[in-house]
Amino acid sequence: MGLKDKISNSYRDAYLKRYGDRLTQAQGRVLSVKVEEKNYLRIFYKLLVTILVKADGSKSIAKCVFKKSRWLKKVSFISVLQGHSVIIQGMKGKKAKKGKKSKENSAQIQIVNIRNLTTKKDLVPTNGTQGNAPKVQRVRADKRFK
Repeated sequence: MGLKDKISNSYRDAYLKRYGDRLTQAQGRVLSVKVEEKNYLRIFYKLLVTILVKADGSKSIAKCVFKKSRWLKKVSFISVLQGHSVIIQGMKGKKAKKGKKSKENSAQIQIVNIRNLTTKKDLVPTNGTQGNAPKVQRVRADKRFK
């Protein structure tokens, strides 16, 4: 194992140790998408995306929020429309301690990555998801043979 592998493993372990209990994912159909873009003097750009996802096979609705700020460049985001099938990977908000109010709502999910299953695109490309994965060909059953 090289130095690069050791460093990446230590970063991964530290991240999982810190946020492991808060990691979650939501899979289902998109009910609504709200995108808010703001820029200040064309120097500082902010992006706030709110997505409501209805889980497959249940009535539960997950509220997911993506916040990002950047200097000098616009923040990019993938195309997500109403009715698309998505997998959202993120972190739950911190729960408030007794007697204190939390800044983040513990019911909403802070988005880390989105995989749009309808358009097969990712917000943050991972290994084997785009371009590298072999294409799966569907085979239709021949009606002549039963």
